[in-house]
Amino acid sequence: MTPALDERDRIRDAMDRILSGAPQASNGALTVVALAQEAGVPRNALTQRHLDLKNEFYERVKERGATPDVESRLRQKIVKLKETISNKNKELDRLRTDVPALVRVINQLTLENQQLREQFSQPTTDVIPLHDRRRFQPPDLPS
Repeated sequence: MTPALDERDRIRDAMDRILSGAPQASNGALTVVALAQEAGVPRNALTQRHLDLKNEFYERVKERGATPDVESRLRQKIVKLKETISNKNKELDRLRTDVPALVRVINQLTLENQQLREQFSQPTTDVIPLHDRRRFQPPDLPS
């Protein structure tokens, strides 16, 4: 498919409208996607056929001192990801310090459990078994 003859002109006009803050067919973002929408061309027209116009657009954006929307969103995402990493590292450090303490508690409880099992497995003279009440006959009491 051959590009329309006026494609480059439409892209340049769209570039001017976006950079002047008067977009007509897009949201006016400083991105290639918005530029393609504004010009009424497919995005790949800028990424494959007219790389020079795409680069020119980004140069003009840079000259204005404006940060492209994509870059702003990526910078915000980076900040959020760094916060997440920091929080996860703190949580991981806390878990790493908790694990040895929990292992010690488990070992102590295991030892106590073993000692109690041994203690209950050996009969003692302190415990007197109760007789079954059904079989138990009270002694005759003198009247």
